[in-house]
Amino acid sequence: MLYHLLYPLHTEISVFNVFRYITFRSAYAMATALLISFVLGPALIRLLRRTQMYQVIREEGPKTHQAKAGTPTMGGLLILSSIIVPSLLWCNLANRYVQIALLTTLWTGAIGFIDDYLRVVRRRPKGLVGRYKLIGQMSLGLALGAFLYFSPIAKDAGTLTSIPFAKGLFINFGFFFILLVALVVTGASNAVNLADGIDGLAIGLCAFCFLAFAGLSYVSGHRVFSDYLNIMYLEGSGELAVYCMAVVGASLGFLWYNAHPAQVFMGDTGSLALGGSLGVVAVLLKRELLLVIIGGVFVAEALSVMIQVTSFKLTRRRIFKMSPLHHHFELSGWHENKVVVRFWIVGALLVLLSLSTLKLQ
Repeated sequence: MLYHLLYPLHTEISVFNVFRYITFRSAYAMATALLISFVLGPALIRLLRRTQMYQVIREEGPKTHQAKAGTPTMGGLLILSSIIVPSLLWCNLANRYVQIALLTTLWTGAIGFIDDYLRVVRRRPKGLVGRYKLIGQMSLGLALGAFLYFSPIAKDAGTLTSIPFAKGLFINFGFFFILLVALVVTGASNAVNLADGIDGLAIGLCAFCFLAFAGLSYVSGHRVFSDYLNIMYLEGSGELAVYCMAVVGASLGFLWYNAHPAQVFMGDTGSLALGGSLGVVAVLLKRELLLVIIGGVFVAEALSVMIQVTSFKLTRRRIFKMSPLHHHFELSGWHENKVVVRFWIVGALLVLLSLSTLKLQ
């Protein structure tokens, strides 16, 4: 909004020329997201407490988590506000990359909100039935996949996917690209949701991941940098850096209240939105395979659940003491803070590994 209002005035007032720079708007999008979090956070937490929007603690979870009963949830509303408002203020809203990212954030956030509402307000322990949640996620993914297939934003790279560590090599999924988009968006959304089990874990990892994608989007949308790094040039994709930095700011702002001991939980409203957005950014930047490395901790969390369920159904034995993976380490004697910090360290190392692929290409 500010971009559209103020940048056209640069011919008369030269200072407004700064709005053309993605780096300037990215920095202020992050700062705005932080400011919104700090201003609205305490009021939202008080509102959630007053309306008794308390987290339902699973009986089958670690016993130490029972002490978290009474902590307000649906803090994802703060995350959504801190993403959407800065994006509307600082992004070029005519950019199709930004439009798709915001649509995904709102759609998956709405699915999460319905799930939280049914669980917390209507007192349905399981919230939104799993199959309906999947239908909502897959519907979005298939619709986005079809749109990107029939109306590709990047004309020369519509159904291509970059291969990490491979110079100039791509996979062309053709019509199966539609299914790929649905799987990436749905998988990423649910993987972040599974990781949101202890204070600060998922939101901290999201900050790392979106920071990496902010850098990737900037160089991918910059002709000189993309040529120098020998990566695919995606005209207009640099605008996603502004959106991604808004998410980084929103994540850090929410972490202020979600760090152990958490004052508020994000709930599915936040986790599904963050995961879906992470998946769609990877799709838009043609980095679906790299997402497996950047979001490696999320992948491990999701795989631990799949392995545990499959093993128990086939052999009646459990591989892990409890899934997702962070619970296994909790039950192994690690304090909650130790699990979070060590998972963050692994996440940061995976981000560095992922960014190193740019130079290796």
